[in-house]
Amino acid sequence: MRKFLKFMWFMTKLGLFFAFLGVVMVYALYKYYEPELPSVESIKEYRMQVPLRVFSEDGKLISVFGTKRRIPADIDDIPLQVKQAYIAAEDASFYSHPGFDIKGIMRAVWQIATTGKKQGGGSTITQQLTRNVFLTLDQTWTRKIKELFLAVKLERTISKDEILELYLNKIALGHRSYGVAAAAEVYYGKSLDELTLAQSAMLAAPPKAPSRINPVTSPERALQRRNYVLGRMLELDFITQEQYNQAIAEKDDAYVHEPVVELNAPWVAEMVRAELVEQFGDDAYTDGYDVYTTINSEKQMAAELALQTGLHAYDRRHGYRGPIQQYDLSNLGQANVDGVDVDDKAVDLETITEELNGFPKPAGLQAALIIELDAENALARLGDGQDIALTFEHSKWAVPFVNNHRVGDKPKDLTEILNVGDVVMVKRGDDGEFELSQIPDVQGALVSMHPDNGGIYALVGGFDYYLSKFNRATQAKRQPGSGFKPIVYSGSLQHGFNAASIINDAPIVFEDDRLERTWRPENYSEKFFGPTRLREGIVKSRNLVSIRVLRDIGIRNGRNHILKFGFNAADVPSDLSIALGSPNVPIIDMSRAFSVFANGGYLIEPYLIQSITNQKGEVVFRHNGIQVCPECPAPSVNVTAEQGEQVFDANTDLSMATNSGSITNSDELDLIPAPRVIPAANQYIIESFMKDVIKRGTGAKAMSLERHDLAGKTGTTNDQMDGWFNGYQRNVVTNVWVGFDTPTPMGRGEVGGRVALPIWIDYMRVALADEPEYQRPIPPGLIEARINPKTGKLLSPGDTSGQLEYFMVGNLPEEETTEDQPEYDDLF
Repeated sequence: MRKFLKFMWFMTKLGLFFAFLGVVMVYALYKYYEPELPSVESIKEYRMQVPLRVFSEDGKLISVFGTKRRIPADIDDIPLQVKQAYIAAEDASFYSHPGFDIKGIMRAVWQIATTGKKQGGGSTITQQLTRNVFLTLDQTWTRKIKELFLAVKLERTISKDEILELYLNKIALGHRSYGVAAAAEVYYGKSLDELTLAQSAMLAAPPKAPSRINPVTSPERALQRRNYVLGRMLELDFITQEQYNQAIAEKDDAYVHEPVVELNAPWVAEMVRAELVEQFGDDAYTDGYDVYTTINSEKQMAAELALQTGLHAYDRRHGYRGPIQQYDLSNLGQANVDGVDVDDKAVDLETITEELNGFPKPAGLQAALIIELDAENALARLGDGQDIALTFEHSKWAVPFVNNHRVGDKPKDLTEILNVGDVVMVKRGDDGEFELSQIPDVQGALVSMHPDNGGIYALVGGFDYYLSKFNRATQAKRQPGSGFKPIVYSGSLQHGFNAASIINDAPIVFEDDRLERTWRPENYSEKFFGPTRLREGIVKSRNLVSIRVLRDIGIRNGRNHILKFGFNAADVPSDLSIALGSPNVPIIDMSRAFSVFANGGYLIEPYLIQSITNQKGEVVFRHNGIQVCPECPAPSVNVTAEQGEQVFDANTDLSMATNSGSITNSDELDLIPAPRVIPAANQYIIESFMKDVIKRGTGAKAMSLERHDLAGKTGTTNDQMDGWFNGYQRNVVTNVWVGFDTPTPMGRGEVGGRVALPIWIDYMRVALADEPEYQRPIPPGLIEARINPKTGKLLSPGDTSGQLEYFMVGNLPEEETTEDQPEYDDLF
């Protein structure tokens, strides 16, 4: 007995010695590796790689940029069954161990001792997190030792819930998804709280090998792993037997879901992306910025639809250009042709059907193969295998295209339009039936903004972004034609003209030394109308009147006045052609210019980004641009250049500059008043001109909106290469341009009032749906008086004949005397 006790005492001392030795070794190892261990304190500030997201002002997702899909989720927002699935699969003792699991380590050591290799297990959730955040994935003992020490330090630095939250947000789960919230969206198109128990368990399947074991790449292996996770959850009493049985029986329906874009505004998204990358570099794609734009989702959808509808309308007027491809289907369906049986031919049709999916699908169009045809009907195959009917009734628009000036004869039946084997574009019509269509060659752009601050409501840069990413709203420079006349006439009011001034609409010839030829400008109608009042010159869009006005006030004075509206000086030449809108300017610059008329005479700066938040939800940028403030002290005209606030550069897609030239946060934003660039009385008179353009001039189609607070001006350049409508209501300025990317005549009659105005009307019908009629008050410095419309002279006091006209104080016409007699019979 004594010997036994001595033996036990010896063993105890030996055990204590080895325990002490073990502690010393562990301490020595720790001190050895300590200099190489990163500080776990930094995990408190750890930022996960989260993609850039772009939203409309009403919170609808426009786009996501970044290679990793991650949606950070707070631990309290992660459902219990998701957390339990991971704990069951990865670390059952997570809430009780100090960072490492001694049983797991001993099991791993035993596996190595008996089999020569580690078969699995051993690493806790904490160890996996430290490995992913601080260490490499090298399979070495050195890395494992560092991982263990770091796990213990991490457990002492942050709470268990914080560790689990980081782990569940950072873990790679396949198909570019990182974190459980992103994986739920990628595989099931759901938020975490919408997942079933089986789906929650499936999310815990990929961590071991996310690229190989996930429900899309290897559904069978993932299903086995899911069932293992459910089994572990049952063993740990996380779920009941009934829940287990139901989950095991559930069929998995995972597939890759792309981010759910709620609003199609790709040109807007690209403008934001480019600006964020300029400000933040490549970190913009990973730092989790949420960008909230000024885009109004309802207006943006209306703008896109209106532009596409208008471009289709022009395209149809100019005829059908033929199929986009042709297949020989002459042998299709024959029993045996050249040794090929019916089944082989059926495979050919299936191959063609698959190829149809490779054709572009812009703006609701899709490719269709004509497989049967008669005089009245055609049978067509879509890329999804669906067969549809096309009728002659829906296709009779398709007269043959010859050129932009001429079309061929009207077709008598469908066989004169289509052939079997044609691949054509089709779309659903307003009645829900498919109809023949085609991708327009003509392009266009629309910009709509708030005139008081420049916030962009809607922006569309072309027919379809995925056919052409060129942003015609900001990058294209086109001649505005007669759209420039309100600006020129505004300058004339500042240099001696008044609304009743008489200008002769008669032929005029200029010698152009630069072109070594004479310049003989004409009206669009090629007619001359004699003496014309200034108002009628703009209402009827008389070119020769505009030229004489600019000549009389002086090119320098006229150009300087034009530049007050925010145009780049390099875009505006110093010659008489600017009276007819010869400057090549961005469409968005025209929106800025017409905002001056809409807001009462102030120059604003267009902007797109309202605010930016980081992944913590903190606001890192809030727009603080200039805005109209009539009651504020008047700033200088150069306020934007002097203060450096929100300067819009027409040569870039977007302006977001601040005082320091970088994005900053500001809790208190001081209002920056917009500079007044034309007197309120000047604005009022020009607006009255443009209201008449809509009431009885080239913009009369807009009267279909049944409003009396609209003003605007059509614009058409030489040979109808550009068609514009520039117009506004007090709170919505909208400019539309239509033309070919390479300036090409659009055809006789394709003027701004025909190609651009219908687009403007369709958009404004939606944009103004909730806007009450606005009656602008008559500003100080303006008087109303009656004139003789033939002479332009003031009528005698008390004379109620003639018509009312507006004048700036000090700039009235002469009074008419009894001797005044017009030398012409008919004058507008």
